[in-house]
Amino acid sequence: MVITQATVKDMEGVLALLKANHVSNMTEEEKKNGFVTTNMTEEQFVRLVEEEDGVTIAKDGDKIVAFALAASWDYWKEWPFFQYMIEILPQNSYNGEVLTTKNSYQYGPVCVDKDYRGQGIFEKVFFASLSNMEKRFPYMITFVNKVNPRSYAAHTRKALMDEVTQFTYNNNNYWMFGCKTDNRP
Repeated sequence: MVITQATVKDMEGVLALLKANHVSNMTEEEKKNGFVTTNMTEEQFVRLVEEEDGVTIAKDGDKIVAFALAASWDYWKEWPFFQYMIEILPQNSYNGEVLTTKNSYQYGPVCVDKDYRGQGIFEKVFFASLSNMEKRFPYMITFVNKVNPRSYAAHTRKALMDEVTQFTYNNNNYWMFGCKTDNRP
């Protein structure tokens, strides 16, 4: 298993894994094991790789088996959901500091192929992504939909994140989590 930053050549594998685990492509039973809600076009992926160096992947041979996305708020601002997060960000503090688009970035989604779950890959991809962004930001911020208990457990138990606040957007309830980018187990 290799953990590395993705290149544009990895786009097909990452987008296939994203699509397979997107909430819109899953049954209710499959959703119980986790899901992602962010969609991404090829153009958005290329920008994320080339401008943000924001895709950390796990590869088993040539197969992409996990990914974690991370980028500045400037990158995410075209999505209405992230526009809302940017709006409420300064209403919250973490580690005694008011959160801003300059001192934090948005992490996620993260996804591990169902055949590779439970092997510690989530933690490896998460902490590699966190380390990659540490040079740019002191804080990582993310969200978890309250109907996704698997994601909640992974982020609080394995990624050692703290709850920053709770919020509602588009009739869905979320936790906002954060951690310092020098966070290590």
